[in-house]
Amino acid sequence: MQRPVVQIGKHLIGDGEPVYIIAEIGINHNGSLDLAKKMIDGAVAAGCDAVKFQKRTPELCVPHDQWYIERDTPWGRMTYIDYRHRVEFDLADYAEIDRYCREKKIAWFASCWDEPSVDFIETFDPPCYKIASASLSDAALLEKTRSTGKPVMLSTGMSTMQEIEMAVSQLGTRKLLLAHATSTYPCPLEELNLRMITTLRDRFPMCPIGYSGHEVGLSPTWAAVAMGATFVERHITLDRALWGSDQAASVELIGFKRLVENIRDIEQALGDGVKRVYDSELSQRKKLRRQPSVFEPALVSASGTAIPRAS
Repeated sequence: MQRPVVQIGKHLIGDGEPVYIIAEIGINHNGSLDLAKKMIDGAVAAGCDAVKFQKRTPELCVPHDQWYIERDTPWGRMTYIDYRHRVEFDLADYAEIDRYCREKKIAWFASCWDEPSVDFIETFDPPCYKIASASLSDAALLEKTRSTGKPVMLSTGMSTMQEIEMAVSQLGTRKLLLAHATSTYPCPLEELNLRMITTLRDRFPMCPIGYSGHEVGLSPTWAAVAMGATFVERHITLDRALWGSDQAASVELIGFKRLVENIRDIEQALGDGVKRVYDSELSQRKKLRRQPSVFEPALVSASGTAIPRAS
């Protein structure tokens, strides 16, 4: 059975298509448009296909009993609700992000954590939406996001298989993409469980499967691509030592360039699984084979060149 392909903007995502690479800026911008633009520039330079943000309505996403708990921040001591507003971009900020991404020719979209945030982001006509792992069981948010008619990426961290199945049942498989994830920041290697990519591919054959990584380092993401991830998402940062809960599980700009370059190398190296003899092998075949082939009367190489028999 041929697996589905989902179109996001000008890109097709699915088996046989280039891996769709997302640099998640998330809230690593710390409320600074300047930082956000520098990360967008880094994502463009690395060759990413999209950048992703997170959008919240603080009054809906922060439990009321935590609103007035004070905490130390880079901007002084403030209540948690004030801090959440401090790092949240407003309409003018996102209008500038939209303009800047169009100028830089890179797609952008967001994970929306509440229904008003979906309406907010929808005004910018994003190519798709991401549902964070924390929101997988939020039926109202799933319904609101699906109502936009846009493709939906669903992260599956901190969830049981039964919860994933229920979310997929509610969303439907049309234009749905699933991302394997473990929601620990940063995630230890022994909890990455990359074989879940295969499990999800087998369980949900109508959905392209990807990987949202929160590990330190790059090799697990490359392994995820080799295992069949059709899209990958990693957090991007200017400096892993910056303020913020996601920074330590993020990839700095130089690392992101390596990440993308090696993903593209892996794509080429994987091939299509059809055994063939390449022209580059012909001289070695002629030199090293002791006996002519007895299995086929006539042999040709991958390009159609006649394969000389051993002498």
